[in-house]
Amino acid sequence: MKHTDDKKQTQRIRQMERHLNRASAAIKRLSAALDKYEEAQESIAALGGYYGSEDWKQDFADDEAGRLPASLKRGVLSEDGIWNLLEDNKELQKKIRNIKR
Repeated sequence: MKHTDDKKQTQRIRQMERHLNRASAAIKRLSAALDKYEEAQESIAALGGYYGSEDWKQDFADDEAGRLPASLKRGVLSEDGIWNLLEDNKELQKKIRNIKR
């Protein structure tokens, strides 16, 4: 094996060290985020079952009629809130599947 130029070698090692640090940090953050995302799948499934159901339609109608408490948070009754979340979830799942190996 031939000896390389010390300056080039030092630069290469520093560059690879930066790559290692960057990739390690990204993997750690993504792993933690994926753990939270996996835990949220139960909530996403519950919202998917609720949206458009008879319960949702009744809740929406009661909201429109002013029969719900004014202080009640009702983001789940917006016509786009849950739908957008479910679509975002589908797109994220596609992205995860398509990550280059």
